[in-house]
Amino acid sequence: MIKEIVKDEAFLSQPAEPATADDAQVAQDLIDTMESLDDCVCLASNQIGSTKAVIAYEDNGRIYVMYNPKMTAFVQPYTTMEGCVSREEPSEVKRFKLIRVSYQVLAGGNLVSRTKKFTGWTAEIVQHALDHLAGKLV
Repeated sequence: MIKEIVKDEAFLSQPAEPATADDAQVAQDLIDTMESLDDCVCLASNQIGSTKAVIAYEDNGRIYVMYNPKMTAFVQPYTTMEGCVSREEPSEVKRFKLIRVSYQVLAGGNLVSRTKKFTGWTAEIVQHALDHLAGKLV
């Protein structure tokens, strides 16, 4: 279901709660909402009103979902300007060119652990979504 984008800073500042396999609808809502927006490449669950730790991001035209993602390694810091569908103005942020993320995916009705390395643009947008789950406003 397409959800309205949350802009309430008090809500967005709250860290996310662990997600479970029962939160599959949150993942689907993230996908549906991303697909309905122009130029949206990542969303975190709190941006659509959920308190669960779920993000969606686009890579090569496909949307992927991660449950309970955590950045476990990061190198090559840089500073950049980022926009956000939940904020009016772009913000300057510190990002890393290469990151490793541990997360879970829904498979066969269960959450299964995975780890993935991200570089460049995809690393940047995943970090943006991870900040949202931590309650950090860029």
